[in-house]
Amino acid sequence: MRARELGRKSVVVGDRVALVGDVTGAPGALARIVRISERTSVLRRTADDDDTTPEGRLERVVVANADQLVIVSALADPTPRTGFIDRCLVAAYDAGIEPLLCLTKADLAGPAEVLDYYAELDLPHVLIQPDSDLAELRQRLAGQISVMVGHSGVGKSTLVNRLVPDALRAVGVVSAIGKGRHTSTSAVALRLPPVGRSRKDPGWIIDTPGIRSFGLAHVSAESLLHGFPDLVEGTLEDQPNCGHTGNDLECRLDAWVAGGKADPRRLASYRRLLASRAGDLDHRDHPDTELPA
Repeated sequence: MRARELGRKSVVVGDRVALVGDVTGAPGALARIVRISERTSVLRRTADDDDTTPEGRLERVVVANADQLVIVSALADPTPRTGFIDRCLVAAYDAGIEPLLCLTKADLAGPAEVLDYYAELDLPHVLIQPDSDLAELRQRLAGQISVMVGHSGVGKSTLVNRLVPDALRAVGVVSAIGKGRHTSTSAVALRLPPVGRSRKDPGWIIDTPGIRSFGLAHVSAESLLHGFPDLVEGTLEDQPNCGHTGNDLECRLDAWVAGGKADPRRLASYRRLLASRAGDLDHRDHPDTELPA
Protein backbone atom coordinates (compact mmCIF):
# COMPACT_ATOMS: atom_id res chain seq x y z
CA MET A 1 0.00 0.00 0.00
CA ARG A 2 1.06 3.63 -0.46
CA ALA A 3 1.70 6.03 2.41
CA ARG A 4 -0.86 8.80 2.72
CA GLU A 5 1.80 11.51 2.62
CA LEU A 6 2.60 10.59 -1.00
CA GLY A 7 -0.78 12.05 -1.96
CA ARG A 8 -1.83 11.29 -5.50
CA LYS A 9 1.67 10.67 -6.78
CA SER A 10 1.43 7.58 -8.96
CA VAL A 11 3.56 4.48 -8.60
CA VAL A 12 4.24 2.55 -11.80
CA VAL A 13 6.13 -0.56 -12.79
CA GLY A 14 9.83 0.20 -12.76
CA ASP A 15 9.71 2.73 -9.95
CA ARG A 16 12.32 2.39 -7.23
CA VAL A 17 10.68 2.84 -3.87
CA ALA A 18 11.44 2.78 -0.15
CA LEU A 19 9.34 0.51 2.06
CA VAL A 20 8.58 0.27 5.75
CA GLY A 21 6.82 -2.54 7.52
CA ASP A 22 6.90 -6.27 6.94
CA VAL A 23 8.77 -6.89 3.68
CA THR A 24 9.04 -10.68 4.03
CA GLY A 25 6.34 -11.28 1.44
CA ALA A 26 4.69 -13.81 3.72
CA PRO A 27 0.89 -14.24 3.58
CA GLY A 28 -0.76 -11.39 5.45
CA ALA A 29 2.42 -9.27 5.47
CA LEU A 30 1.84 -5.54 5.06
CA ALA A 31 4.33 -2.89 3.96
CA ARG A 32 3.94 0.70 2.85
CA ILE A 33 5.62 2.66 0.07
CA VAL A 34 6.93 5.80 1.76
CA ARG A 35 9.21 7.24 -0.92
CA ILE A 36 9.48 7.11 -4.70
CA SER A 37 12.98 7.76 -6.01
CA GLU A 38 13.56 10.22 -8.83
CA ARG A 39 13.04 8.53 -12.18
CA THR A 40 15.93 8.23 -14.64
CA SER A 41 13.54 7.77 -17.57
CA VAL A 42 9.80 7.77 -18.17
CA LEU A 43 8.18 6.08 -21.16
CA ARG A 44 4.82 7.71 -21.89
CA ARG A 45 2.00 7.34 -24.36
CA THR A 46 -1.46 8.75 -24.93
CA ALA A 47 -4.53 7.14 -26.47
CA ASP A 48 -4.64 9.86 -29.12
CA ASP A 49 -2.16 12.15 -30.90
CA ASP A 50 -4.20 15.34 -30.62
CA ASP A 51 -3.70 17.10 -27.27
CA THR A 52 -6.95 19.05 -27.78
CA THR A 53 -8.94 15.84 -27.23
CA PRO A 54 -9.63 14.19 -23.83
CA GLU A 55 -7.75 11.09 -24.99
CA GLY A 56 -4.76 13.16 -26.08
CA ARG A 57 -4.60 15.03 -22.79
CA LEU A 58 -4.71 11.79 -20.80
CA GLU A 59 -1.04 10.89 -20.52
CA ARG A 60 -0.16 7.37 -19.40
CA VAL A 61 3.19 6.40 -17.94
CA VAL A 62 3.98 2.98 -19.40
CA VAL A 63 7.05 2.28 -17.28
CA ALA A 64 9.69 4.12 -15.26
CA ASN A 65 13.48 3.73 -15.20
CA ALA A 66 13.76 1.57 -18.31
CA ASP A 67 17.06 1.49 -20.19
CA GLN A 68 15.83 -0.13 -23.38
CA LEU A 69 12.63 -0.34 -25.41
CA VAL A 70 12.23 -3.69 -27.17
CA ILE A 71 9.81 -3.17 -30.06
CA VAL A 72 8.37 -6.57 -30.94
CA SER A 73 7.02 -6.88 -34.47
CA ALA A 74 6.06 -9.98 -36.45
CA LEU A 75 7.38 -10.38 -39.99
CA ALA A 76 4.13 -12.09 -40.98
CA ASP A 77 0.72 -12.95 -39.53
CA PRO A 78 0.24 -10.06 -38.79
CA THR A 79 2.25 -8.07 -41.33
CA PRO A 80 4.84 -5.57 -40.05
CA ARG A 81 3.41 -2.20 -39.04
CA THR A 82 6.21 0.30 -39.53
CA GLY A 83 3.91 3.17 -38.55
CA PHE A 84 3.65 1.66 -35.07
CA ILE A 85 7.41 1.05 -34.94
CA ASP A 86 8.03 4.68 -35.93
CA ARG A 87 5.79 5.81 -33.08
CA CYS A 88 7.67 3.64 -30.59
CA LEU A 89 10.99 5.03 -31.82
CA VAL A 90 9.76 8.60 -31.30
CA ALA A 91 8.60 7.72 -27.77
CA ALA A 92 11.90 5.95 -26.99
CA TYR A 93 14.12 8.78 -28.16
CA ASP A 94 11.91 11.33 -26.41
CA ALA A 95 12.28 9.37 -23.15
CA GLY A 96 16.02 8.85 -23.58
CA ILE A 97 15.64 5.08 -23.91
CA GLU A 98 17.62 2.99 -26.40
CA PRO A 99 15.45 1.06 -28.90
CA LEU A 100 15.88 -2.56 -29.99
CA LEU A 101 13.82 -4.02 -32.83
CA CYS A 102 12.81 -7.63 -32.20
CA LEU A 103 11.43 -9.29 -35.35
CA THR A 104 9.46 -12.46 -34.60
CA LYS A 105 8.07 -15.20 -36.85
CA ALA A 106 11.21 -15.07 -38.99
CA ASP A 107 10.34 -18.58 -40.16
CA LEU A 108 7.36 -17.16 -42.09
CA ALA A 109 9.01 -14.20 -43.86
CA GLY A 110 12.37 -12.54 -44.29
CA PRO A 111 13.36 -9.21 -42.70
CA ALA A 112 14.70 -7.49 -45.84
CA GLU A 113 11.78 -5.09 -46.37
CA VAL A 114 11.66 -3.93 -42.76
CA LEU A 115 15.42 -3.57 -42.43
CA ASP A 116 15.59 -1.69 -45.72
CA TYR A 117 13.03 0.79 -44.41
CA TYR A 118 15.26 1.49 -41.37
CA ALA A 119 18.58 1.16 -43.20
CA GLU A 120 19.72 4.73 -42.44
CA LEU A 121 19.01 4.50 -38.71
CA ASP A 122 21.53 1.81 -37.77
CA LEU A 123 18.73 0.38 -35.62
CA PRO A 124 19.85 -2.71 -33.66
CA HIS A 125 17.70 -5.76 -34.29
CA VAL A 126 17.35 -9.45 -33.55
CA LEU A 127 15.50 -12.14 -35.52
CA ILE A 128 13.41 -14.71 -33.68
CA GLN A 129 12.07 -18.04 -34.92
CA PRO A 130 9.98 -20.51 -32.88
CA ASP A 131 12.96 -22.81 -32.36
CA SER A 132 15.78 -20.26 -32.59
CA ASP A 133 18.47 -19.78 -29.98
CA LEU A 134 17.76 -16.69 -27.87
CA ALA A 135 21.42 -16.16 -26.98
CA GLU A 136 21.76 -12.91 -28.96
CA LEU A 137 18.59 -11.46 -27.45
CA ARG A 138 19.64 -12.48 -23.94
CA GLN A 139 22.99 -10.79 -24.51
CA ARG A 140 21.27 -7.55 -25.49
CA LEU A 141 18.97 -7.76 -22.46
CA ALA A 142 21.75 -8.53 -19.96
CA GLY A 143 22.31 -5.84 -17.37
CA GLN A 144 19.39 -3.79 -18.72
CA ILE A 145 15.84 -2.97 -17.65
CA SER A 146 14.02 -3.57 -20.91
CA VAL A 147 10.36 -2.82 -21.59
CA MET A 148 8.72 -4.89 -24.32
CA VAL A 149 5.94 -3.39 -26.44
CA GLY A 150 4.07 -4.68 -29.45
CA HIS A 151 0.70 -5.25 -31.06
CA SER A 152 -1.30 -8.24 -29.87
CA GLY A 153 -0.57 -11.34 -31.90
CA VAL A 154 3.07 -10.62 -32.70
CA GLY A 155 4.33 -13.34 -30.35
CA LYS A 156 5.45 -11.10 -27.49
CA SER A 157 3.96 -13.24 -24.71
CA THR A 158 5.37 -16.40 -26.30
CA LEU A 159 8.78 -14.75 -26.34
CA VAL A 160 8.47 -13.69 -22.71
CA ASN A 161 7.60 -17.25 -21.71
CA ARG A 162 10.69 -18.52 -23.52
CA LEU A 163 12.90 -15.97 -21.78
CA VAL A 164 11.32 -16.52 -18.35
CA PRO A 165 9.81 -20.05 -18.26
CA ASP A 166 8.08 -19.33 -14.94
CA ALA A 167 6.34 -16.22 -16.29
CA LEU A 168 3.27 -18.11 -17.58
CA ARG A 169 2.09 -15.13 -19.63
CA ALA A 170 -1.19 -15.82 -21.45
CA VAL A 171 -0.76 -16.53 -25.16
CA GLY A 172 -3.51 -15.63 -27.62
CA VAL A 173 -4.22 -16.26 -31.27
CA VAL A 174 -4.27 -14.12 -34.39
CA SER A 175 -7.57 -13.68 -36.18
CA ALA A 176 -8.06 -13.91 -39.92
CA ILE A 177 -7.76 -10.14 -40.26
CA GLY A 178 -4.42 -10.06 -38.46
CA LYS A 179 -5.47 -8.62 -35.11
CA GLY A 180 -4.55 -10.60 -32.05
CA ARG A 181 -6.47 -10.80 -28.81
CA HIS A 182 -5.20 -8.63 -25.98
CA THR A 183 -3.92 -11.47 -23.83
CA SER A 184 -1.76 -9.44 -21.42
CA THR A 185 -3.77 -7.09 -19.23
CA SER A 186 -1.14 -5.44 -17.05
CA ALA A 187 2.56 -4.55 -17.10
CA VAL A 188 4.70 -7.01 -15.15
CA ALA A 189 8.42 -6.81 -14.31
CA LEU A 190 10.19 -10.15 -14.61
CA ARG A 191 13.72 -11.00 -13.51
CA LEU A 192 15.58 -12.85 -16.25
CA PRO A 193 17.12 -16.13 -15.10
CA PRO A 194 20.92 -16.40 -15.04
CA VAL A 195 22.54 -18.11 -18.02
CA GLY A 196 24.75 -21.05 -17.04
CA ARG A 197 27.38 -20.13 -14.47
CA SER A 198 27.70 -16.56 -15.64
CA ARG A 199 27.78 -13.98 -12.86
CA LYS A 200 26.69 -11.20 -15.20
CA ASP A 201 23.43 -9.51 -14.30
CA PRO A 202 20.87 -11.10 -16.67
CA GLY A 203 18.64 -8.03 -16.44
CA TRP A 204 14.89 -7.47 -16.18
CA ILE A 205 12.14 -7.38 -18.77
CA ILE A 206 8.87 -5.54 -18.32
CA ASP A 207 6.08 -7.10 -20.33
CA THR A 208 3.30 -4.69 -21.27
CA PRO A 209 -0.25 -5.33 -22.54
CA GLY A 210 -0.67 -5.57 -26.29
CA ILE A 211 -1.64 -2.16 -27.62
CA ARG A 212 -3.21 -1.05 -30.90
CA SER A 213 -1.98 2.53 -30.91
CA PHE A 214 0.82 4.59 -29.40
CA GLY A 215 -0.42 8.17 -29.12
CA LEU A 216 2.22 10.90 -29.12
CA ALA A 217 0.29 13.96 -27.90
CA HIS A 218 2.88 14.38 -25.14
CA VAL A 219 5.67 14.80 -27.73
CA SER A 220 6.09 18.23 -29.31
CA ALA A 221 6.01 18.61 -33.08
CA GLU A 222 9.72 19.50 -32.98
CA SER A 223 10.59 16.40 -30.94
CA LEU A 224 8.81 14.10 -33.38
CA LEU A 225 11.86 14.51 -35.56
CA HIS A 226 13.93 12.60 -32.98
CA GLY A 227 12.37 9.42 -34.33
CA PHE A 228 13.57 10.31 -37.83
CA PRO A 229 17.29 11.05 -37.49
CA ASP A 230 17.70 10.24 -41.19
CA LEU A 231 15.70 13.41 -42.00
CA VAL A 232 17.43 15.80 -39.60
CA GLU A 233 20.14 16.88 -42.02
CA GLY A 234 17.50 17.82 -44.57
CA THR A 235 15.70 20.09 -42.11
CA LEU A 236 18.91 22.08 -41.59
CA GLU A 237 18.65 23.29 -45.18
CA ASP A 238 15.05 24.38 -44.70
CA GLN A 239 13.71 27.85 -44.10
CA PRO A 240 13.23 29.05 -40.51
CA ASN A 241 9.96 28.09 -38.82
CA CYS A 242 9.01 25.58 -41.52
CA GLY A 243 6.58 23.02 -40.17
CA HIS A 244 7.78 20.37 -42.67
CA THR A 245 4.19 19.32 -43.37
CA GLY A 246 2.73 18.53 -46.76
CA ASN A 247 1.01 21.94 -46.64
CA ASP A 248 4.33 23.79 -46.40
CA LEU A 249 4.79 24.30 -50.14
CA GLU A 250 8.31 25.70 -49.80
CA CYS A 251 9.56 22.94 -47.52
CA ARG A 252 12.93 21.84 -48.84
CA LEU A 253 12.67 18.35 -47.40
CA ASP A 254 10.87 17.25 -50.57
CA ALA A 255 13.76 18.21 -52.85
CA TRP A 256 16.29 16.84 -50.37
CA VAL A 257 14.56 13.44 -50.28
CA ALA A 258 13.97 13.48 -54.05
CA GLY A 259 17.73 13.90 -54.43
CA GLY A 260 18.19 10.43 -52.93
CA LYS A 261 19.39 11.55 -49.50
CA ALA A 262 16.61 9.75 -47.59
CA ASP A 263 13.85 7.23 -48.20
CA PRO A 264 10.64 9.00 -49.33
CA ARG A 265 8.64 6.51 -47.27
CA ARG A 266 10.29 7.86 -44.15
CA LEU A 267 9.30 11.42 -45.00
CA ALA A 268 5.74 10.25 -45.67
CA SER A 269 5.60 8.54 -42.28
CA TYR A 270 6.99 11.63 -40.52
CA ARG A 271 4.36 13.81 -42.16
CA ARG A 272 1.58 11.38 -41.24
CA LEU A 273 2.60 11.76 -37.59
CA LEU A 274 2.64 15.54 -37.92
CA ALA A 275 -0.81 15.48 -39.54
CA SER A 276 -2.19 13.11 -36.91
CA ARG A 277 -0.83 15.28 -34.10
CA ALA A 278 -2.54 18.31 -35.66
CA GLY A 279 -5.84 16.43 -35.69
CA ASP A 280 -5.86 16.08 -39.48
CA LEU A 281 -5.56 12.31 -39.47
CA ASP A 282 -6.86 9.45 -37.33
CA HIS A 283 -3.74 7.40 -36.64
CA ARG A 284 -5.78 4.43 -35.44
CA ASP A 285 -7.30 3.77 -38.86
CA HIS A 286 -4.66 5.09 -41.25
CA PRO A 287 -2.62 2.62 -43.33
CA ASP A 288 0.62 3.95 -41.87
CA THR A 289 0.32 0.90 -39.63
CA GLU A 290 1.22 -1.28 -42.62
CA LEU A 291 4.63 -1.74 -44.20
CA PRO A 292 4.93 0.88 -46.95
CA ALA A 293 5.23 -0.48 -50.46
